[in-house]
Amino acid sequence: MSEKNKDTNTEPMQDGAPAEDIGAIKEAKLAKLDMLVAAGEDPFKITTYDVNAHASGITSAPEEGKTVSIAGRLMSKRVMGKASFGHVLDRSGKIQIYVKSDNLGAEKYDAFKKQIDIGDIIGVTGEVFVTHRGEVSVAVKSLTLLSKALLPLPEKWHGLKDNDLRYRKRYLDLIVNDDVKDTFIKRSKIISAIRSYLDADGFLEVETPILNTVAGGAAARPFVTHHNTLDLDMYMRIAPELYLKRLIVGGLERVYELGRNFRNEGMDIKHNPEFTMMELYQAYGDYETMMTRTEDIYRAAAHAIGLGDKIMYQGKEIDISTPWRRVTMRDIVKEVTGVDFMALDKAQAQAEIVRLGLELEGDKNAAECMYVAFDKLVESTLIQPTFVTGYPIEVSPLAKRSDGGLTYRFEFFINGWEGGNAYSELNDPIDQAKRFEMQRQMAKRGDEDAQAADDDFVEALEYGMPPTGGLGIGIDRMVMLLTDSASIRDVILFPTMKPRK
Repeated sequence: MSEKNKDTNTEPMQDGAPAEDIGAIKEAKLAKLDMLVAAGEDPFKITTYDVNAHASGITSAPEEGKTVSIAGRLMSKRVMGKASFGHVLDRSGKIQIYVKSDNLGAEKYDAFKKQIDIGDIIGVTGEVFVTHRGEVSVAVKSLTLLSKALLPLPEKWHGLKDNDLRYRKRYLDLIVNDDVKDTFIKRSKIISAIRSYLDADGFLEVETPILNTVAGGAAARPFVTHHNTLDLDMYMRIAPELYLKRLIVGGLERVYELGRNFRNEGMDIKHNPEFTMMELYQAYGDYETMMTRTEDIYRAAAHAIGLGDKIMYQGKEIDISTPWRRVTMRDIVKEVTGVDFMALDKAQAQAEIVRLGLELEGDKNAAECMYVAFDKLVESTLIQPTFVTGYPIEVSPLAKRSDGGLTYRFEFFINGWEGGNAYSELNDPIDQAKRFEMQRQMAKRGDEDAQAADDDFVEALEYGMPPTGGLGIGIDRMVMLLTDSASIRDVILFPTMKPRK
């Protein structure tokens, strides 16, 4: 290859390149910046650029001869004498640019060759045309350097593959990995679809406190902080449930919140310490109403990103068409283990737990033993969407009581994961106070899953709350499923990471 046909901006990978190479590249780029500043062309003094088109709009419906102004990051550059090609990446995708000395002028073309590098942000104005190879391009008439990149992008053919670096430097991940950007665009569309569905059905989006004086609404370990002015320990919220139900007491009838929760617990492919939840509450509904809501929300989210009722997740086909399977915990545990725990007394149920090879913590009754068997042996088998009902009262302190120590509660499972939780909400303040006392006693016995009691919430119930259905859905897991993402870190823009030393 002749010298003039070489890609003069081929740069080493940032992830894996020796530090001295990165340093040398940065010094060279700084020298170019100094030259620009000395010539009165400091790109960092530019405050705006008139953009009237984007890459995907131009390439999807090209109008040859039309003058457009685009701006974005220069992702490739091939210098060939008095004409050069490159690709500009904007929010919508990439488009080829054709930079010719005759169109730009010899001086500006020389500056393009020598001073503008891959990774720089540029603005170009020119005419749309289609090359002999059929690629929609822009013939550049004017070019402006809008921002100088001082560090090299990851090597263009290999991208950014190191997962740890991808999560720490998501900005690079978004630049060089198109599928990553697509995932987060889909995440935004999913959340928008959920809001549209609920807004259209009369739900009011609200905001409740993230700093709480009681870590209520779920069985989880909170993050603790301290308010200096009040000299008061406070908790990052683990769930917005108790505040949202106060709003039902207040007469808002249909409310929802989409926001962050925080739980000081383990991290794995399904768990991040801060995560996004959607919780809704509907007066005069129940947990069966919430089943329909769940099905509708999942299908609306899937359709919003172009999926049908059958989705693929990590090689498995999952059918989200309605109705989803509905089964009691008693029946599904019996189906998988062969044991009908609710037909046994406490001693017999405990013996069955031991026989199944499970660890028994504390003096659990038959319903609690059934829950242990479900948690350890059954959940992972539920690949297709399934509503599991009839949870023990001991693990459901906020749900209406049904029969035999059980409650009107369901959790739904997809791909062996718990995807959400719903109740016919407990609106009896006397029963709620007793349930909170039960949780207090469980906590005293060392049960870390016991929920915190909230006496102010009980007082709110004493003013009267209508029959209500409530639902919580984990948004991150939903996005994982609908975008075929293997880890929760792949669907959170900035997942929690341990700082490097």
